[in-house]
Amino acid sequence: MQFGIFTVGDVTPDPTTGREPSENERIKAMVTMALKAEEIGLDVFATGEHHNPPFVPSSPTTMLGWIAARTEKLILSTSTTLITTNDPVKIAEDFAMLQHLADGRVDLMMGRGNTGPVYPWFGKDIRQGIPMAIENYALLHKLWREDVVDWEGRFRTPLQGFTSTPRPLDGVPPFVWHGSIRSPEIAEQAAFYGDGFFANNIFWPRTHFQKLINLYRQRFEHYGHGTASQAVVGVGGQFFMRKNSQDAVREFRPYFDNAPVYGHGPSMEEFMAETPLTVGSPQEVIDKTLSYRETYGDYQRQLFLVDHAGLPLKTVLEQMDLLGEILPALRAGFAEGRPAEVPDAPNHASLLAARNTAGLATANAQEV
Repeated sequence: MQFGIFTVGDVTPDPTTGREPSENERIKAMVTMALKAEEIGLDVFATGEHHNPPFVPSSPTTMLGWIAARTEKLILSTSTTLITTNDPVKIAEDFAMLQHLADGRVDLMMGRGNTGPVYPWFGKDIRQGIPMAIENYALLHKLWREDVVDWEGRFRTPLQGFTSTPRPLDGVPPFVWHGSIRSPEIAEQAAFYGDGFFANNIFWPRTHFQKLINLYRQRFEHYGHGTASQAVVGVGGQFFMRKNSQDAVREFRPYFDNAPVYGHGPSMEEFMAETPLTVGSPQEVIDKTLSYRETYGDYQRQLFLVDHAGLPLKTVLEQMDLLGEILPALRAGFAEGRPAEVPDAPNHASLLAARNTAGLATANAQEV
């Protein structure tokens, strides 16, 4: 089970002070969060990709490359890589380069994003979002697994005898998660390739994501990658903790009530009842997070959004310290009763070992 944090990199004013961080402050804050993640023993740091204000992470591989140079164990990921508006060739090369620089500590999450205007900015048609996601990933998958590629499709110019460089580290492509909040086609795509499926469930009720995850698990088994319980699932979550539950509620309420992503809709209590948002004591965060397992089954990756709603960096780092304190309890809770057949989250070492084992098995079969 992997635990980590993700950020969408929004520049949001603090509603309690009115202060808005500069873009430079926000970018540096995201790096500070990543370094803190390794310090407190988290496994993953993931950044979003956006190309419009009020967001700053327009170049995830640049940021993750900088973080790679300053960390040793942390897995560097994206919480969205725009498979629709990015050229699959550029994704293949950028993330292979990052993979080499980070000694394999890289994976990525494919998604279409939630900003409609980004499509025409990059010369794309939003009405073709799903077909583009499917075709572009098919090409990316091929580019990482074939040294010389001939290809022709609907959404980019053909390739003839093309080799993307550098090749993936050790011949093993980065592991891919397909992220979705609403599209069964993306769950199907993840299942078809035997990739991971990440349900970013931070805004919608559990039952909605339960259906998507169950579909992915069923189709994963259908395509012969393993049993439904062996499918690779990740989910999101968010919290605000203080030692005393009442203090957490009192401190976070003005952030919730005024945040662009939360405020002016359901009350905080209503939102907490329907979504993963937990505002309360550390034990309440532990209990609610462990309850996801009852809804989604045993899964492999849990990412938390901690820098939301305009919280200042000092408060975010305090939240991460509290997360570090409850991390052993979360690890123990998810490990308890976990069936032996449920796989760990993939990483470069496990993917390399699996490839070598498969190669050895093929060689032995040929000898026989």
